Amino acid sequence: MDVRRRVLLAIVCGVAVASVYAAQPVLAPMGESLGVPAGRLGWIVSIGQFGYLAGLVLLVPLGDVVANRRRLIAVHLMITAAGLVLTAAASAAWMAFAGLALAGMFAVVVQTAVAYAASVSPPAERGRNIGAVTSGVVVGILGARVVTGVLAEQWGWRSVYVVLGVLALGLAALVLRALPRADRSHRPMRYRQAVVSSGGLFGQRLFLTRGLIAFFLFASFGTLWSGLSLPLADAPWELSESQIGMFGVAGLVGALGAARAGRWADSGRAAPMAGLALALLIASWAATAQLPRSLWLLIIGIVVLDFAVQVVHVSNQHVLTTVHPERTSSVIAGYMVFYSLGSALGAAAATSVFASCGWAGSSLLGAGFAVCALIVWATGREPGLQRSGLPIGGGRRTPCPEETRNAEAGQNAERQTSACP
Repeated sequence: MDVRRRVLLAIVCGVAVASVYAAQPVLAPMGESLGVPAGRLGWIVSIGQFGYLAGLVLLVPLGDVVANRRRLIAVHLMITAAGLVLTAAASAAWMAFAGLALAGMFAVVVQTAVAYAASVSPPAERGRNIGAVTSGVVVGILGARVVTGVLAEQWGWRSVYVVLGVLALGLAALVLRALPRADRSHRPMRYRQAVVSSGGLFGQRLFLTRGLIAFFLFASFGTLWSGLSLPLADAPWELSESQIGMFGVAGLVGALGAARAGRWADSGRAAPMAGLALALLIASWAATAQLPRSLWLLIIGIVVLDFAVQVVHVSNQHVLTTVHPERTSSVIAGYMVFYSLGSALGAAAATSVFASCGWAGSSLLGAGFAVCALIVWATGREPGLQRSGLPIGGGRRTPCPEETRNAEAGQNAERQTSACP
């Protein structure tokens, strides 16, 4: 896949995921306009996450059913745009929630785009391409904070959703023109088969391990980014929407600093890098907790946190699409269920805990989620995994045909080992 198509898919991911997270820096004015109580502001973000969850279960498996993924990406973008316009025009909270749920449901075009990139990539470049396309997700989540803050301060929070809707429609047209129709190496599944196949993944240890790591990873991530605007807008800082949005730049620096995460996965170093990244995630909360006293320590914490999240997220998707190349959409859909539930939990819990315990309580919550992710990573690994086999803990390498034939013939261990590259 060439650079232009990687960039296009990354932009698609960025705009789609921004539709779910755009409310984070403007929760206060948005809630005031729609009549949402302060203790429930986190639900403005969570409702989009629950829509996203429904899309993961019902829509993403279509990527393994529909022959033309390019057209599927375009249709999802158009319906996402409709949800964004409904949100912008909302006169009451229920209308905004309906628009956010619709936009969130079809924002799962992100997973269809990642699955498309994985399916058209040769094995040696799969991690690199997934990393490049997934970087658009991080840019969308964090870059949206910067743009949202500026737009909201100049023209109000509704302008954010108008701009995102227009971008989604423009990208839908561009996708149909610029992306080739990918040839499948496997027969498309039936829709019911694809949905049932996704459900069957939850009984596999490797999948559950990666999924639980993602759940706690993004609960920690959501705790920071959904709760951050509240203490920054409060004393002693009392920052404006645009100033709060600028902290997204720090997150972008950290996430883009993990650009080599895909290459690490391709080279078989995903397991140790994921463990190191989770340890860094825990450490980042020590710096982030200093927000009431130091914005510089907060910035350092943000950079480290987003670096860690991106490294783990890319390695998770790399191993799952490598193990299940025949159903990339279904396996990513199942994995992202954990992502969506974790993000929704973090968003809802962050504002509630902050209202009762302040930023210190929110920081302990985020660090606790990170500790849980590291525990799952450590207990989910199996000793003796080979570099040439499964790159992430939780599964076993399948012997190559030469090893099997040699073992059946009773040849010595040295010749069995040397039979495979």
